Amino acid sequence: MKNKMQMTIPFFLVPLFGLILMGCGSRRGTDPGPAYSVSPAVAASADAAGTTGPAADRRTAAVVFVEYVTTPQDVVERMLELAAVTKEDVVYDLGCGDGRIVVTAARRYGCRAVGYDLDLLRVREARQNAAEQGVAHLVTIEQQDVLKVDLQDATVVALYMGAELNARLIPQLRKLRPGARIVSHEFPIGALPPERTVRMSSRLTGRRHTIYLWTCPLPPPSH
Repeated sequence: MKNKMQMTIPFFLVPLFGLILMGCGSRRGTDPGPAYSVSPAVAASADAAGTTGPAADRRTAAVVFVEYVTTPQDVVERMLELAAVTKEDVVYDLGCGDGRIVVTAARRYGCRAVGYDLDLLRVREARQNAAEQGVAHLVTIEQQDVLKVDLQDATVVALYMGAELNARLIPQLRKLRPGARIVSHEFPIGALPPERTVRMSSRLTGRRHTIYLWTCPLPPPSH
């Protein structure tokens, strides 16, 4: 995938490589690229305490890191507008990075918002941003593997995760309630045709960006 940096490493090297890549991820990139992803087999491998399962599992587990690149703020605002967010919504951001989508949703619309990221540095940064913007009472940030997140309370789901990971989220997204909206920056969701596709130029980056929108229930798989 263009603009994507990915590697798979043995579990015993995760602390070292994780710190290196988290440090790289803190830069504010402008190239389109997914925020962060992880292999579903190893959600626990990067938790703050470093706790894991049995030794055999630790030897075989592997983490997939994807370069952290933020969504420009004007694109964030257009994503929320396209999803028609209101105060009654509950906005989930999978791979929330610094939390700008959930913080913006809470600040502009007064809705509840939940962000998930496996990167502990991003989780701390997102919580700090929510507190600084005065919306910590509306925003919840959790360190969790997005492929294991329960989406039943979400009415809007925001994505900037990469095409492969978006496709792997389909089983979870199919469980969203009717009327829930899914909005994705740059990447489609498998072969699911979007309800709307919006292309815009960011005044902050000078680049063209694409936003996709789906309304649930998602169409059945094509055969």
